[in-house]
This record gives sequence, C-alpha cells and structure tokens, in this order.
Amino acid sequence: MRRLMLGAATAAIAVVAGCSALGKQAFQQPIVHLQDVRVNGVGLTGGNLDVKLSVYNPNGYRMDATRMTYNVMVGDSVRFATGTVDSRFTVNSNDSSVVTVPVSFTYLGIGAAGRQLLNTGGVNYHVNGDVTVGTVVGNFTVPYSAIGRFNALTGASRQ
Repeated sequence: MRRLMLGAATAAIAVVAGCSALGKQAFQQPIVHLQDVRVNGVGLTGGNLDVKLSVYNPNGYRMDATRMTYNVMVGDSVRFATGTVDSRFTVNSNDSSVVTVPVSFTYLGIGAAGRQLLNTGGVNYHVNGDVTVGTVVGNFTVPYSAIGRFNALTGASRQ
C-alpha cells in the first residue's frame, strides 16, 4: 500500500510538472510599450516622472503579474531609467492594462532625451525587462522588449 501511495504521488508530480512545461511553451509573452510620460515635479538636481507602460496579454486567459522590472533606454544607448515594480496588476485575456511606473531622474540622465526632443520633436526609446506572472498553467518570469518613438505632441507610438 505504501509503495502504491508513493507511486501515485510520483505520478501526480510528473503530471503537474508536465502540464507546467506544456503551459510555459504555450504561453505567449506580454507585449509592452511606452504609452505616456508625465512630469510630476522638477527640482534643482532632477525630478520625478510617471512612466505609463501599456501591457497587452495575447493569451486566452487572465495574467496576474506580481513583479515587473524595466529598463528604459533613449536614443541608441542612453540609459534613462531602470527599476522594479512590485505591485500586483492583472491583465485580462486578449486585453491591455496600463502600469504606472514612478521614475526619478537627474538632469545628467535626461540630457540626451531632452536634446533629441528639442532637435526632432520626439525621442526614440527601447524598453525591456521581465515580468513575473501567475496564470492558470503556472507561474513564469518572462522577458519583454519593445521599441518606439515618443512624440512631444502625439505621445508614444510603436515601431
């Protein structure tokens, strides 16, 4: 009887692990892009922004994110902001949700973006990182990456 119980437990673990592996293969990465940037305050050495990222869930089931890291680059290679959002957010199946990321900046770090904005009216950006999600098929930490252009008049657009 003990051997039968041990065999059943081993089989159950194998089935759960197999379902998780199949679920991870079927999981489609969320699509993230910069939606908007709002200046909250400016001081002598820098300021604060709210960066709004739109997160699209292409899967047929709800995605509960528990953690999201981000790295925002402007121009070709200037790091604008990095950080982590540990607040939980939900994105329904085949739907989008906006995540607001508070970002502190220094004038030194924003110089390249400001020059590009003044010269061309917009800023090319690249945002990447990873998001930890809980789904009906398991928990995953998956990378995301998007490029686009933020225009001072019309907001952000994907490329």
